[in-house]
Amino acid sequence: MERRVTLKSAAQIERMAVAGRLVAEVLDRVGAEIRPGVTTLELDALAHEMIRAAGATPSFIGVPGPAGAYRHALCISIDEEVVHGIPGRRAIAEGQIVSVDAGAIVDGWHGDAARTWVVGDVPEPVARLVEATRDAMLAGIAAAQPGNHIGDISAAVEDVALKHGYGVVRQFVGHGIGTEMHEEPQVTNFRSGHRGRRLEPGLCLAIEPMFTLGRHDVRVRPDGWTVETLDHSLAAHWEHTIAITPGGPRILTEHPARVPEAIGA
Repeated sequence: MERRVTLKSAAQIERMAVAGRLVAEVLDRVGAEIRPGVTTLELDALAHEMIRAAGATPSFIGVPGPAGAYRHALCISIDEEVVHGIPGRRAIAEGQIVSVDAGAIVDGWHGDAARTWVVGDVPEPVARLVEATRDAMLAGIAAAQPGNHIGDISAAVEDVALKHGYGVVRQFVGHGIGTEMHEEPQVTNFRSGHRGRRLEPGLCLAIEPMFTLGRHDVRVRPDGWTVETLDHSLAAHWEHTIAITPGGPRILTEHPARVPEAIGA
C-alpha cells in the first residue's frame, strides 16, 4: 500500500529551507575541492565535518542496505557510476565526471541535492550530457506548478533526454521528502503512462534526473550500493529539493536559500 503523502506548512517549508541551504553550502565547498589527486574519502570527510559543525546530521548515514547500513555523508559516483557510489581511497583523475549527492537533517527536516562536475577537459559530448541533465532538472522544476501533475514533471525531464538521445535511468527516481528522506510520491524521469498526483501547495519533492550516454539499463555492484550503467556508458545526476507554493515551485537547495530570520517563530 502506498504511504500517505504529507503536505508541509509554510513554517515547515522554512525549516526544510534551512537544511537545503546547508546542503547547497556543502556541495559548493565539495565542488571547489574536486580536482585530480583528491580522494573521494577526503571529500566525504569535508562534507561530514561541515554538516556536523552546523549542528546537523548527514541524511545518508545509517540508511539500511543489503550490505549493511551506509556509513558516509556523501554518495560520490564517477563516470559510469550513476548514483550511490561509496567514498573511498580512489583518487579523482583528469577527464572524469564526478557526481556528488548530499543530504542533511536539520531539526528533523531533510534537504537533498546532487550535482555533477567535469574534471578538467572532457569531450564535448560528455560536457553536453552534464549540462543537459541539469537542464532537465530545471525543466522538471519549471513544470512543478500548482494544478499540474507529477506526470508533467516526468514529461518535461524526459523531453530533454529525447532531444539529445540520452538513456533515462528507470530503476531510480525522484521522491517526496520531509521528515523522511524518501517519502511519497515517486517522481519518475520518464512518462509512466499515468498523470500521477496533482501538485498542490505544501508538496515537497526531490527532482533528480539521471541520464546516460548509452542505454538506461543499470546494475548494482557487489558492494551493495554503487549503481553503474550496464553498458559502462557515462552518467550524470542532478537533484534539487523543491516545495510547491501557491506562486509556483521554490528551490530549497539553492545557495543561499531564502530563509526568513524568524525561522524559530
